[in-house]
Amino acid sequence: MFKRCILLFLLLTVAGCSSNRFFYNRLDFLVPWYLGDYVSLEREQRELLDRELADFLDWHQREELPAYHALLGQARGALENTLTMEEVDLLAVDLQQALDRLQWRALEWLLPLGASLSEAQVGEFLLALREQQSEYEEKYLERDAQQYRVDACESLDDNVRRFIGRLDATQKERLHTACGELMRSDHLWLASRATWIEELERLLQREPGWQQRLRDSLATRDERLPPGYREAWAHNRQVIQAAVVDVINQRSERQDQHLARELKRLQADLVALSEALPVSPAG
Repeated sequence: MFKRCILLFLLLTVAGCSSNRFFYNRLDFLVPWYLGDYVSLEREQRELLDRELADFLDWHQREELPAYHALLGQARGALENTLTMEEVDLLAVDLQQALDRLQWRALEWLLPLGASLSEAQVGEFLLALREQQSEYEEKYLERDAQQYRVDACESLDDNVRRFIGRLDATQKERLHTACGELMRSDHLWLASRATWIEELERLLQREPGWQQRLRDSLATRDERLPPGYREAWAHNRQVIQAAVVDVINQRSERQDQHLARELKRLQADLVALSEALPVSPAG
């Protein structure tokens, strides 16, 4: 359910053919949700992770779910009339702030576990990241330009169709035109990721003060991106965002009903999740 909400917000804001993949790759890479997939944890470590997770989920329920609900309401309001790029930009700002809060809170959740890892577990974690890096490089970098655009179009079509239903020929053509205008940046993303693995290896030697150095490194990571990466990302977001706005504004009555059902279902999911999780007393 949570991923569905994020997918919706991404569709209506950054709206990229790879935006949801970019976010989840980035989040699970920087502050892994499923650290157990990277490291074999001892029972005591799992218990520690569970205790920290309880606080994380309590915060998320009390503070973030209402923010998601409000953002979804804002998106629904924008869709009552012709959707504009300005409205989407405002949604994007709120979304980015929500993602930033999520990333930093998750980091604080995982730091105690990071301190408890043995040297062997740290080595296992880094090895898993390097193997994943090799898999990504093989998957993405071996594509030629044509295959890159085919993949981009398929992903974009799937994301948009999920929320408004089957696309007509004009809508498909609009999305495919946008795919042809994309700047390829997967090699830049992977170069940034490889550099970060090297830096993470140094940080996880866990010399005194390593937790703050990790926070500082993450806070300034965007400043150390490869040349051209931010420009390519901003360009692609603008291109795809404009295309998605056009397609949404061209939606038929049937597509509008489909979209309304999806939005209503997402709001119901948020309410259900808010009610399902126990909230601990403040303070």
